[in-house]
Amino acid sequence: MAEAEIQKKMQKEMEVMNGVRKEIQKAMTQKQQLDSQLNENKAVKEELTLLKKDSEVFKLIGPVLVKQDLEEARQNVAKRMEYISKEIKRTEDHISALENKEEALQENFNKLKNDLGKLKLKA
Repeated sequence: MAEAEIQKKMQKEMEVMNGVRKEIQKAMTQKQQLDSQLNENKAVKEELTLLKKDSEVFKLIGPVLVKQDLEEARQNVAKRMEYISKEIKRTEDHISALENKEEALQENFNKLKNDLGKLKLKA
């Protein structure tokens, strides 16, 4: 392989790696937001467990507070927490796959770098 050809491939690898790194950052940010939402819902669930059966619960829908059944509120929070947990797992799997992809790209880049070094030594 010619030196120019190797440098061109290295440039492409670097661009792809940068794209993957941006995707990882985006996924990490998304995971942080999901973790935050899960923590908020855990706090709500905790508050709902402290309430007595005859307590009134209100849900904010737009600018209006709407009365809601306590048990229904508990179920909604539990379902929301389950959904968020699944999204966190999905996001973690996505991050892991991206990290594996980045690692493979890095290995390929290093191989090209070594090939370039060998070529320069021969010249």
